[in-house]
Amino acid sequence: MANHFSALKRARQTERRTATNRANTSRLRTALRTLRETIAKGDKQAAEQTYRLTVSALDKAVQKGTLHGNTAGRYKSRLGARVNAMK
Repeated sequence: MANHFSALKRARQTERRTATNRANTSRLRTALRTLRETIAKGDKQAAEQTYRLTVSALDKAVQKGTLHGNTAGRYKSRLGARVNAMK
């Protein structure tokens, strides 16, 4: 356990940051899962709409430092290709 005031403060900051990062990661993973499920169902219109929301979630994750920019770009490219490949 932290004994110094600075260590106590750091522990509080870490708790807050951990909660924020976990929420951001969870939001992103939920968006990705929703899109993959929509693609699996085969509804192109719904997939395109969900794709837009997922791209927004990916961009927000990059902005907040949850995800690297190139990783988000790779996700967007692959998911977009899957949406476009639908009938």
